[in-house]
Amino acid sequence: MKPLQLAVTLWPTFPHFKVFATDNRIAYIRLNSAMVKGKELDDELKTARAINGAVPLYFDIKGRQLRVTEVIPNKDHLEIMLNHPIEVPTPTTVLFKAGADYARLLSANGRHLVFEGGPEYMVYEGESLHIRHPQLKVSGPTFLDYEIEKIEKAKAAGFNKYFLSYVESQKDIDEFRDFVGNSEIVAKIENKQGLDFVQNKYKKQDNLGLMAACGDLFVEVDKPHEVLNAIRLIIKKDSDAAVGSRLLLSVINSPVPSLADLAHLGWLYDIGYRTMMLCDELCLKQELLNRAVNVFDAFRDNYASRPPIVPVSAISPYSPFVVPPHK
Repeated sequence: MKPLQLAVTLWPTFPHFKVFATDNRIAYIRLNSAMVKGKELDDELKTARAINGAVPLYFDIKGRQLRVTEVIPNKDHLEIMLNHPIEVPTPTTVLFKAGADYARLLSANGRHLVFEGGPEYMVYEGESLHIRHPQLKVSGPTFLDYEIEKIEKAKAAGFNKYFLSYVESQKDIDEFRDFVGNSEIVAKIENKQGLDFVQNKYKKQDNLGLMAACGDLFVEVDKPHEVLNAIRLIIKKDSDAAVGSRLLLSVINSPVPSLADLAHLGWLYDIGYRTMMLCDELCLKQELLNRAVNVFDAFRDNYASRPPIVPVSAISPYSPFVVPPHK
C-alpha cells in the first residue's frame, strides 16, 4: 500500500521555509510563481539554493490561467488588463477571490476588461479570475514571455520538477516539454476542458502525473456538487494522482479541525488519493501550517495506517467477510 504524503506551498524567503524544508513529514514543497517576477524571483531562487533542504521542490508555471497584469486606476468602476486575450459575450459575471467575490463584465476587448462597478474587495496585479461563460475563448500563446523567463530561471536554478496549471490537452504538456525536457510534470486539472482531456485523451506517461487542483476546479465546474465526480474521475484515470487545496481550512480559525475536514481527508484517502497538498493560505504563517501538518500527521498515523474498510456494497455473498447462511 502506498504511503500517504503531504505537500505544502511556500516561498524560500518565508521565515518558516527552512523549518518545513527539513521536516520529514513533508513530501515536497511547491513554489507558486504567480505573484513573483523579475529580480524578486532571482532572490527567491537564490535563497532556495542556499537553504538546500531535504524536501524536494517543485516550481509552478501558470500556462493558460487567466490572471490580472494591470489594474487601471478608475474611481467608479474596475478596469483591468489580462495576461491572455479573450473573447466572451457580455455582459457576464466574472468571479474573483476563488469564487468568494464577483463583478459584472461589460466589455472585453482582447486583454482589456471593463466592469460595471466592481467586486467588493480590491483586485491586485497577479490575481486569478474565473469567467465561466460557455462561449469563452482564450487566445494567444499558452506560455507568455514572462512565464518562459520564469521557466528558464527555474531550470538554471536546477529545478527538474514542475506543476503546470490549467492543463486542457496533451498539446499543453508537449509544449511545456519543449522547455523542461524530461523533467517531472504534475498537470493540474482545474476546469471542464481539463476534465474532458482526462476523461477522453489522457494517457499515463513516465514523469507525468495529474493533480485534482480543487481550489480552482471547485469554482470552474457548473455546480458545486459536480466537483465530487470530477475528483473521482482524476484518481480513476491516474492512480498516482495528487489532490490539492481546500483541505483542513478549519484550522485557520481553530486548533481543533472540524469533523467535515477530517471526513474530507478520509473520503479522499478511501477513493485512492495518496498525495495531498495544502493551499497557499494555510502555508503563509508558521503557526497555521504547524497546526495543519500536525492534524494531517495524526490522520495519517491513526486512519491511513490501517487497512481500508470494505464497503458493505462491495462484499459479495461469497466473500470471506460474510458468514455463509446456515443450511
